[in-house]
Amino acid sequence: MTPAAHQPPHARPQHAPELRAAARHIGRRRFLTVTGAAAALAFSVNLPAAGTASAAELDAAKITDDPFTLGVASGDPLPDSVLLWTRLAPAPYQADGGLPQERVVVHWELAHDDRFRRIVRRGTTLAHPEFNHAVHVEVGHLDSDRIFYYRFRAGSWVSETGRTRTAPATRSRISALTFAAVSCQRYDQGYFTACKHLAEDDVDIVFHLGDYIYEYAVNAAGGSRAYTDRTLPEVFNHETLTLEDYRLRYALHKTDPDQRAAHAAHPFVVTWDDHETENNYAGDIDESDSPPEEFLLRRAAAYRAYWENQPLRRPQLPDGPDARMYRRLHWGRLAQFDILDTRQYRSNQAYGDGAHVPGPESDDPARSITGATQERWLIDGWHDSRALWNVVPQQVTFSQRKLDLNAAAKVSMDAWDGYRASRERVLAGAKEAGIENLMVLTGDVHVGYAFDIKDDFDDPASKTLGTEIVATSISSGRDGADKPANWDTYTKANPHLKFYNGRRGYVTVGLGLEEARADFKTVPAVTTPGAPITTAASFVTEVGDQGLKPA
Repeated sequence: MTPAAHQPPHARPQHAPELRAAARHIGRRRFLTVTGAAAALAFSVNLPAAGTASAAELDAAKITDDPFTLGVASGDPLPDSVLLWTRLAPAPYQADGGLPQERVVVHWELAHDDRFRRIVRRGTTLAHPEFNHAVHVEVGHLDSDRIFYYRFRAGSWVSETGRTRTAPATRSRISALTFAAVSCQRYDQGYFTACKHLAEDDVDIVFHLGDYIYEYAVNAAGGSRAYTDRTLPEVFNHETLTLEDYRLRYALHKTDPDQRAAHAAHPFVVTWDDHETENNYAGDIDESDSPPEEFLLRRAAAYRAYWENQPLRRPQLPDGPDARMYRRLHWGRLAQFDILDTRQYRSNQAYGDGAHVPGPESDDPARSITGATQERWLIDGWHDSRALWNVVPQQVTFSQRKLDLNAAAKVSMDAWDGYRASRERVLAGAKEAGIENLMVLTGDVHVGYAFDIKDDFDDPASKTLGTEIVATSISSGRDGADKPANWDTYTKANPHLKFYNGRRGYVTVGLGLEEARADFKTVPAVTTPGAPITTAASFVTEVGDQGLKPA
């Protein structure tokens, strides 16, 4: 099965005219250099590969320092294919990665064993300067449901070894799957200790639910990391605005050894939230209400850097400020995963993007958090699903979450509570499609939650339609607490909230033929390295009888 078979039809970019207009007047823009403007214009009008074929080729033997400083990764496993990623950067904290504007031949190998004695496939690919010397290798014609090992070579340098796998055959009857869900890794608020433990955990696949990087400045001491053994360069000590800025911020995150270890250990399925671009943006509207054509240049830069630095297949390659991030994966007949994008197509937040009592503006049925096309794609996919479990990895809290005990309680306008008509349509679609075992995966809020998804959130006795598992952050929010200050308020205001913990960590979910089990794993601190990990709580939900119960 080809990768394209799992993708929605490619739509023509919507924003090229605005980008051309903005670029013509780029001298007035405060955040782009002339060079950055030219680069933004080039890839915004589908010209990133111009000159690629004629670019000079670097003799890889002349690379004198390790180019694999950002590690390796794999992603989006299909039954017959794996996607392998790396990016060459012998000087990762330089804008050019320490390489000239020349293409580099990169060799890759895929094997059954980690000593590479039983090679399955090998080949070469090109690391192009237009893509910051990133490579995305799609290896096909593989056996399903198999573990593989991979590595890259450039000149005399060999990368670390990564471990990946293919998915089971689409119609195979698989009895078990274990996956992890992670989110929110702000570099300057703590160490990625949870990633080290995740690398050692026995999971089949990892879902990253957004906020892989943050756009905020990182000072010389690494913020809360409080480095005394290194000094971070000044290039990180300002907000990310240009393509160069975003590329460098990914380099900062990917030089973290715990982050590298997690990617090398497991295939990732990634989707973005807001901070990969800018806090709480909505479609083409940024936090400062800049002219859309100005923000779209920034969005184009952010999306481009995201694709360059993540294990994504070619259908996710951005075209200017547009990228099709929502997609569908299968794990035999056991699970269908519908990965959403709740940022790119959403209506602007009602009443601002903070806490507010729902009202006519937020409940306008014309407003959407997914956009109409993605919403239809999701519901149509449920109608076609033959999976036992239908899992929706996405970004922001789906279930109702009252923030106070008032009769008319405030809710978050940035979450699905600010788009209640969207949520009602999606849940109506699930009911119409006969989806019995629905699970929503969420990040964003820097805490762990476990929700029952109710037919009527204001009636605790109403039917439970599914469950929502919210993964806490890797580091965002610093150390946190087991019981945050608002714990009593939230648990009283939301009887469908079955678990609330404010520490850092991740969640693992085991799907089976009779039940699913969620284990919330936390560390006591991230402002100092090396913390141990424990399981804060475990819950199960049964096939055909949704609702979370302590395990």
